[in-house]
Amino acid sequence: MKDRSIETEAVHAGRGADAPKGRPSATPIYTASTYEFDSMADSDAVFAGELEDYIYVRQGNPTVDALQEAMCVLERGSAASCFASGMAALHASFLAAGLRSGDTVVASKDMYGASLALLDHVFGPFEVKPYLADFSDLESLRNLCENERPRFLLGETISNPLLKVLDIGEVADIAHAVDARLIVDSTFATPYLARPLEDGADFVVHSATKYLGGHGDAIGGVVVVRDAADESALTRTMRLVGGIMSVWEADRIARGIKTLALRMERQCANAAKLAEWLRSREEVATVHYPNLGAIVSLILADDSREAAWRFMDALKMCVRATTLGDVHTSVSHSASSSHREFADERRRELGIADGLVRVSVGIENIDDIIADVEQALR
Repeated sequence: MKDRSIETEAVHAGRGADAPKGRPSATPIYTASTYEFDSMADSDAVFAGELEDYIYVRQGNPTVDALQEAMCVLERGSAASCFASGMAALHASFLAAGLRSGDTVVASKDMYGASLALLDHVFGPFEVKPYLADFSDLESLRNLCENERPRFLLGETISNPLLKVLDIGEVADIAHAVDARLIVDSTFATPYLARPLEDGADFVVHSATKYLGGHGDAIGGVVVVRDAADESALTRTMRLVGGIMSVWEADRIARGIKTLALRMERQCANAAKLAEWLRSREEVATVHYPNLGAIVSLILADDSREAAWRFMDALKMCVRATTLGDVHTSVSHSASSSHREFADERRRELGIADGLVRVSVGIENIDDIIADVEQALR
C-alpha cells in the first residue's frame, strides 16, 4: 500500500524487518509482547501446539528461553522456567510439585524467613500444614515424614543465614521413601558449588537476583526440574499465574551468568580468608562459615541489635543492603530484615541472634575488605 499518511507510516515503517542471515554472537533482546503470522491458520496452529513458535510473551520469549536453556545445562535438569522474582519461583515450585489444600509440608527450620512466611501466610489459609524440622537430624526427619506423609520437603543447599549445609542425597531418600518431592533452594550455592538435581532433588530454585545476576541490577527467579514429566506442570504454572520474568531482566541475568564461575571463585576464596580472620577477633563471639560458599555470618560478642547496627553503620566500603551475591561486599541484619516478621522468642529458637550480621563477600581485594571490617569492629 503506497501513499499512506505520515501518521500511519510512523506506526508501520520499518516494522517486521527480516532477521539477519548472520548469527548474533550475543543473545538478542526480543521485546515484542506478541508475534504475527502470515495467516490465521498458522496463528491457530501455534495456539493449538501443532506449530512450535512464539505468539505471546506470557507463553514464551526467545531471550527468556535462552536463559532457561542455560540454567538447564548448568543444573543438569530437564526443563526450566524463569519468574519475576525468587519468591515467585518458589511459589511456582510448590504448585508444580502438586501442593493442594490440606497437604502437609516439611520445611527446614533454618530457612530464609520469607520462604517460611510464604507457607504460613499464603498457603496457610488453604489448610496447608507446614512442619519445621532440623534437616541435620536425619533420624528425626525420617520419623516425622513417615508420620506426616508430606507432599514435599523444602530445604536450602546452604541455609540463610546460619549457613548449615544440606545433605541433599540423604534428605532426597527420606522424601522419596514417603512419595514426597524434594525442593531445594540453591541460591547461596549456585550451580558452581552444587547441583541438587544430580543428588536426588526434584526441583531446584534460585533467586537469580543474587549470584546468577551478580551485579545488583536485575531481579528474577528460576526453577529447574529433574524429570521431564514435571515440565508441563511448571510451564502451566508460569503461563497461568503469570509471574513471568521480564525480557530485560533475563538479558542482564544471562549476561551475569557468563562470569559466574570467575566471581564465585574469587568470592569463595575471600570468604574463607575473612572467616579465618574473624575467628581471631575478640569482638566476635561466633563465626558461621562451613568452608563452602561466599557468605560469612558472625555474632558479635556484644550480642545486641544496637551493637550490630553500630558495627554496620561504621563500615565505609561494605554496603548495607538486604540482598546478597553482588560483586561488592554487603552486610545485612537478619533479625531486622529477613526474619523481622518473627517474634523475638521464635527468632531465638531459630538461632537468629540480635547480634548476628550476615556478610556477603564480594570480589574486592581481601585486604581491603578486612581493613574495613576491622575499623568497624574497633
